[in-house]
Amino acid sequence: MGRSRWTTSWATAQTAPTATDAVASAGLTDGTFTATVRLSAGGQVRLRYGHAFGTVPVLIGPVTAGGQPVTFGGRQQAWVAAGASLTSDPVAGLRTPDAARLTVETRLPGPTGPLSFHRNTHASHSVDGTRTTSVFLLTGVEVTGAHGPVIAVLGDSIAEGVGTPDDADLRWPDQLARRLPGSAVANLGISGNRVLLDDARFGPGGQARFDRDVLSLPGLRTVLVHLGVNDLQQPPSQTDPALLLAGYRQLVLRARNAGLRAVGATITPFEGWTRWTPELEAVRQRINAAVRTGRVFDAVADFDAAVRDPDRPSRMLPAHDSGDGLHPNPSGHAALAAAVDRRHLL
Repeated sequence: MGRSRWTTSWATAQTAPTATDAVASAGLTDGTFTATVRLSAGGQVRLRYGHAFGTVPVLIGPVTAGGQPVTFGGRQQAWVAAGASLTSDPVAGLRTPDAARLTVETRLPGPTGPLSFHRNTHASHSVDGTRTTSVFLLTGVEVTGAHGPVIAVLGDSIAEGVGTPDDADLRWPDQLARRLPGSAVANLGISGNRVLLDDARFGPGGQARFDRDVLSLPGLRTVLVHLGVNDLQQPPSQTDPALLLAGYRQLVLRARNAGLRAVGATITPFEGWTRWTPELEAVRQRINAAVRTGRVFDAVADFDAAVRDPDRPSRMLPAHDSGDGLHPNPSGHAALAAAVDRRHLL
């Protein structure tokens, strides 16, 4: 079979709602969700919806993208099955340039029941006219115009954008896409996400969600893994480097089996964060040393070296620190994007 002409230009990874997620938990009846997303590559457009954590099907539509009607098999409405995904037809009359903003308006007749969603994209959307930073059911915008690397970022809150202002598109995957015109970058960061363990709020760990979130993307060439700091600092802390490295190796094996290149990022420093300890710092250093040898991933992006304070390597350079010791500010995100070697993405 030939490679798909479609690639993911914008994407997000889903989690299940908890009791504190009022809209996602309750669902919508005759509601409208409007998402405004920043694409990486442009071209002809189609949409992808998902209901990874649903227990009943949800009726979607009518939908518009960039003001144009969206159809599913020629119809204005379609059902997304529980646990499944739904891809639209190519949107007639719509072609976008690289780095365009695209507004997608989705009517949900409902009652939907609880909605699979991404809690915080660090961008403004709306539900029935009320601002939200969450994205409900919409998981991807796919395009035909990518003419550079096609990359999925399997990450945590740093990739998601914590430490950057909402609506500024200064997350490091955004900045990487700007460094590589025509590339397609799918940001699959979930705040709090880990390699090894699942969490009711922070979602399935990287190993558990890899097939759904990464391998389902069309046209993908490379996966860049930046997970691990939450395995260290979130209780229960993982203090055995061998277990985390084994988790990385499993991700690499699955990527290679799918014909993908796997790039690994070193774990960034987090002294100053509330749960940092010298003992966890020693574990971080041992993991990073193993990753840097080149025997775990196909290539390495040394994020630690990009943002650490040379005078105190256990912490971020103050100029890159958002103020909490863990999450980089926009300058730090720029340094992370610059640490990714284009040659490793092809």
